[in-house]
Amino acid sequence: MKYFNQIVFALAVICSSNFICWSQIVNTAQKVDNYYAVAQDGSGNFTSIQEAINATKSLPYKRITVFVKNGTYHEKVKIHEWNTNISLIGESKENTIITYDDYFSKIKLGVNSTFYTYTMLVEGEGFVAQNLTIQNASGEVGQAIALSVHANLGAILNCNILGNQDTLYLSGKNFKNYFKDCYIEGTTDFIFGNATAFFENCTLHSLRDSYITAAATPQGVDYGFVFKKCKLTASANANAVYLGRPWRFYAKTVFIDCEMGKHIKPQGWDNWSKPEAEKNTFYAEYNCSGEGFLPKERVSWSHQLKRNQAKKYSAENVLGSDFFKWSTEWNLESK
Repeated sequence: MKYFNQIVFALAVICSSNFICWSQIVNTAQKVDNYYAVAQDGSGNFTSIQEAINATKSLPYKRITVFVKNGTYHEKVKIHEWNTNISLIGESKENTIITYDDYFSKIKLGVNSTFYTYTMLVEGEGFVAQNLTIQNASGEVGQAIALSVHANLGAILNCNILGNQDTLYLSGKNFKNYFKDCYIEGTTDFIFGNATAFFENCTLHSLRDSYITAAATPQGVDYGFVFKKCKLTASANANAVYLGRPWRFYAKTVFIDCEMGKHIKPQGWDNWSKPEAEKNTFYAEYNCSGEGFLPKERVSWSHQLKRNQAKKYSAENVLGSDFFKWSTEWNLESK
């Protein structure tokens, strides 16, 4: 029984699109205390995701898996600081949808209202999300976060993260998180924050002319946002998009082996009307491709890395040994 939970977890992922297999793993999961199933039709242990999260043990010794059956879950979900080592696994990315519609002027909590607008907030270390759509459905109404991650050692795999302005917020000095095979869309600053994050094989889709990233990397932190083998796409009405602008003076953002559509502006980067930020930000690219990759036309204060410089931006270096020890333990893949 030592590896029983890991087997159930694997079954949940493998069988995510098969109802018969789903029924089998629900019945099996009822025999263990670290597996929960959520289904709106009542066939699981809970009908809402937050109910399942609230039922999990605090600071568990074993990883807890919450498997979510297809459906549209209209709820704000919070993974509390004591909800460590939780895997939230959807039946399918396209049809397991977590959505809410809070936004800045709706929240009305003052100048920091943005940070309360999340559809999902993650504070528990070691969180894994897979096969989910996480959406802020408020539309173009200003700041409105879909996914907010304020936790260390997290992995978001094969998920859609949908919104407009401020879609994905990543916070916490020295916190490190990994995104793989995700689709992330938005308008302005739709990936922002001061945490370190490595994005691999992700699609970044701009809905209109604006800015993709707004890093706020703290002074002295080696890495901010790193995008590797990602694809930058846009809607038909988006023709002038910046790779990023500095939310704070020491912002760091690097694109490696990425494909950039023609919507990317030739200058690439903007200083957010902060000329002094040009001295301290680190914006760089290496070996990118596509109509939007115009290295000779980039702003003078950005960088085109050489091969030996680009080598330091491996997942192992960016995320560190703690992440890879954790990901190996839970059979996550990162290359």
